[in-house]
Order: sequence, then structure tokens, then C-alpha cells
Amino acid sequence: MATLAQKKVAAKEILEVLKESDAVYLAEYTGMTVAEVSNLRREFKKDGITYKVFKNTMVKRAMDEVGGYEDVYPYLENQTAFMFASGNPSKPAKILKEYLKSNKKPLFKAAYIDGVVYGESELDALSSMKSKEEVIGDIMGLLMAPITNVVGALQAQGGNIVGALKTIAEKEN
Repeated sequence: MATLAQKKVAAKEILEVLKESDAVYLAEYTGMTVAEVSNLRREFKKDGITYKVFKNTMVKRAMDEVGGYEDVYPYLENQTAFMFASGNPSKPAKILKEYLKSNKKPLFKAAYIDGVVYGESELDALSSMKSKEEVIGDIMGLLMAPITNVVGALQAQGGNIVGALKTIAEKEN
């Protein structure tokens, strides 16, 4: 049984990690061995994701204090492991999905990302989401494409303006 001081330390830790996280994933780890939990924790740690087991009631109190987590409450039952991610909210889903290819547990329960709760059937969709950096890269690529076409056209026609306009007109047709 944890002492009051230990509970206060845990409550403070939960509150801090909730405030710093862009995403919170929940999984039921019932039936996993200590070795399996350690291996999974190690996989998450490699990518800067915090994997912790807390009492559901303590997490609920912290979520109450932060606010906005009410839709997560129904998932706070049984033995729950929490994964807290910052920067790339889809990364825990990718790691969990990969881990579940060769293991039956843990059971994905839910994820909370930007105020939206994703249920147990949405792990595949979450794992295929692009990170913020990937989306920015795609946008930059789209923005750079017209410039690349103009430069290519100028080089193709020896650099004269008439030739460049002709090449661009041909590409648009």
C-alpha cells in the first residue's frame, strides 16, 4: 500500500506528464509478463515516449485537474498502462501496432489526441497518421514543384524566355 507521500509524488508526476503530452494512449496489460512489459517499455523509451502504469483513479484526478479528458473516463478500468507522447502523436500507435504483430497483449483501449478520443478499433488509422513534420514536408514539396518546373524549363531551352514560356505552356497542355 502506497503512503500518502508516495501518492502525492505520483499525482504530481501524472499531472506534469499530462500537461507536457500531445497524446495519451491507454492499453490493458493484463496477462503480460514482467519481461514483456519491460520489452514494450524499452521500445517506447527509444522514441521518447513515456510508458507508465498508474492507478486509474489517480489518472482520473489528474485529468480532472487539467480538464478536457472526460471522454477518456470510460476507458479507465482494469489494469491500464499509459503512453504519453509529445511531438508525434501517432508514434505510440506505430510502436504498439508493430509490437502486436508478434504479441497478443497489451490490448489497445483508446488514445486521446488534441481533444479527440480514438477507440480500440482505430489503432490502424492512428498508426498511419503522418507526423507534423511529414505533413510540413509534403506541403513544402507541393510549394516547390512549380519553382522546379520553371527552373527546368529555363535550363531546357538554353535560358531564353521565349523557350521557357513555350516549355511551360507545353507542360500545361
